[in-house]
Amino acid sequence: MAEAHQAVAFQFTVTPDGIDLHMSHQALAEIYLSGVRSWKKRIIGLKNSVITGVYPVSPSSWLFVVTAILATMYTRSDPSMGLIAKIQEHLPVSQSMSNQCQTLVSAVLFSTMLWLLLIFTMRMCLKQLLSYHRWMFEKHGKMSNTTKVWVALVRIFSGRKPLLYSYQGSLPNLPVPAITDTVQRHLESVRPLMNDTEYERMTQLSLEFEGGLGKRLHWYLKLKALWATNYVSDWWEEYVYLRGRGPIMVNSNYYGMDFMYVTPTPIQAARAGNSLHAYFLYRRKLNKEELKPWMLRSAVPCCSYQFKRMFDTCRIPGTLTDTVQHWQDSDYIAVYHSGRYFRLRMYHAGRLLSPKEIEFQIQKILDDPSPPSKGEAKLGALTAGDRVPWAKARTKYFSSGVNKQSLDYIEKAAFFVCLDDDEQGGVADDPTRLDSYAKSLLHGKCFDRWFDKSFTVVYFKNGKMGLNGEHSWADAPVLSHAWQYVLSTDCFQLGYNAEGHCKGEVDSSLPRPQKLNWEIPPECEEQISGSLAAAQALADDLDIHVFAFEEFGKGKIKRCRVSPDAFIQLALQLAYYRDQGRFCLTYEASMTRLFKEGRTETVRSCTNESSAFVRALEAGEAADVCRRLFQEASEKHQHLNHMAMTGAGIDRHLFCLYVVSKYLRVESPFLKQVLSEPWRLSTSQTPVQAEFFDIVNYPEYVSCGGGFGPVADDGYGVSYCAMGERLFNFHVTCKHSCPDTGAHTFGVQIRKALRDLLQLLCPNQTELTKREGKRPESKKDL
Repeated sequence: MAEAHQAVAFQFTVTPDGIDLHMSHQALAEIYLSGVRSWKKRIIGLKNSVITGVYPVSPSSWLFVVTAILATMYTRSDPSMGLIAKIQEHLPVSQSMSNQCQTLVSAVLFSTMLWLLLIFTMRMCLKQLLSYHRWMFEKHGKMSNTTKVWVALVRIFSGRKPLLYSYQGSLPNLPVPAITDTVQRHLESVRPLMNDTEYERMTQLSLEFEGGLGKRLHWYLKLKALWATNYVSDWWEEYVYLRGRGPIMVNSNYYGMDFMYVTPTPIQAARAGNSLHAYFLYRRKLNKEELKPWMLRSAVPCCSYQFKRMFDTCRIPGTLTDTVQHWQDSDYIAVYHSGRYFRLRMYHAGRLLSPKEIEFQIQKILDDPSPPSKGEAKLGALTAGDRVPWAKARTKYFSSGVNKQSLDYIEKAAFFVCLDDDEQGGVADDPTRLDSYAKSLLHGKCFDRWFDKSFTVVYFKNGKMGLNGEHSWADAPVLSHAWQYVLSTDCFQLGYNAEGHCKGEVDSSLPRPQKLNWEIPPECEEQISGSLAAAQALADDLDIHVFAFEEFGKGKIKRCRVSPDAFIQLALQLAYYRDQGRFCLTYEASMTRLFKEGRTETVRSCTNESSAFVRALEAGEAADVCRRLFQEASEKHQHLNHMAMTGAGIDRHLFCLYVVSKYLRVESPFLKQVLSEPWRLSTSQTPVQAEFFDIVNYPEYVSCGGGFGPVADDGYGVSYCAMGERLFNFHVTCKHSCPDTGAHTFGVQIRKALRDLLQLLCPNQTELTKREGKRPESKKDL
């Protein structure tokens, strides 16, 4: 194999005439350039570590402090109040050093200590300032004087031009809520879901827990919070994600979709060329920490910890628990096409391949006529099935030889790429194709994605693309940030020529993509078939419906003086009640990234206020009464969301108390009851990065968003996103095996609920809805 020979820098053979040495100058050059690239990355990392380590001051401020101290000493005054002299007395120096030189060294040491004390003081001040959260509970547009002063102080102590991880040392730790508050808020959240008898029993369990075992468990949890960076995140990753023994496909992984109305090019290889180049541009920015930290209201930083494991990361199966492995900067990607796996290097001669060169390499893979090895075609099904069989198969069949080498190439790749032979993507005249598109991204054929990789990018035959994300290493908004950067860079910066191909030239010396080799024994093939059968049954049971709601968007909702998120959540409550004739425990994901290593918290969207509003509306109460109840429910939802974001949620606290009880091997009827309650309606909002898209001038270039599978067998999963001011996208999932649920039926109920709520709140504006909700037309041509 040519690529195998290229990988060897030198070879030698022993002959009767001596040693015959052959050297590959190309391989040596590649090794040299790879080393240069690695050292450049280390130097940049070291520089960024210094800048981040001294933030919120700059490294150059050290010179300013030293100069100021020396200048003050020159005026014959002692700014150190005798400390410099003390340092000089204990300075271990040579007798040859003059007294003046000793004084200079002592002054520099004092200046350095003063500078470090300044850094520590500013960081502690910033940490205390960031622990203030009352600003979040103030009405929008009405900022108190206290908050104005607080914002000014935050900006003063925040320094200038922060890097991605600059705020990590200044973020506060997630607080542990009081046990009394958590128990009381839980009781309030379950009241609309229980009759009087059930609620009385839950109240009794709560009181017994709060006054007894709860205090003991809470004490251990507070002890953990004293030394742990975040008292929730490590257990959340371990027990919610990595210890799950069922398939992660559908159950845990999620998907993201391409543009809704446009396809930048119909050429599969060209689309891959631009977007893969954009992904590596994003990784370069990530490695250099050039991405801006996420800020709320342009002043409050969010934790950036989750970005660290986006690339070069894979979930490794285990018999008891999986692990997340993160490697150093990989210079290649793993590619799947027509049952074969390839290793595609993304760098050549020390530089990143151009989009045209990547297109050229991808086309080589597409044109490769070689058949898959025996057992290779459906190998990916192992990552789609149950975790224990995959862990055992990995240990038995992939721990040595050619199988281990090929598996390492996949697991250590920057990310995984699938070149799909199908055509997918929604079109304006056939919106039902969005359903097929979403199913393909979420599970594909159950063997053509590598579900363990941090993310898989899928390119379809007609130029559409999408992604599948593994959930344990980070939450969807982090991967969504990279995805939206890639979509924007692909179309608005890189672009295509008139024929739809990538721009640029191709270096003719590029090595061919390396086809991976496998030796799959019959016993392993049987295991692959078993995993595929389990995954296929899960995929076949998935019912999914994706639709764009174009009648109105968040712009009209905000004109009604209502939070768009609260509006949609109440619409979902109304839709579910009409669909099922009851209320259910509702999960809405909220972030806790205002705290160090924060991930998510739950907003329990089904409240006493929301259920009272839905019942009143369905009973035909007067419009004024319904509007008042809606306002109360909306304000309650916003309050719960703010509580969750500021560390006062209830579900992560209860989850950690349950983990402690398991460590102590004690049983709690209260915690057992709480954690057995099913989330029949699980919801999440996909954030849209306004910095990447100009929706006003390019309204056609809006993404479909993304979604996830249902959490409960008899429940719904609903993901939604607001695209601009005039459009909502919804992703609804459930299971065919449940006779009481249907994704399309629930989609109809969501549309009707949205219309009914707008009619209730703004009856005079609904006449304009149809006209305003027409599909946007692009103001500019690319």
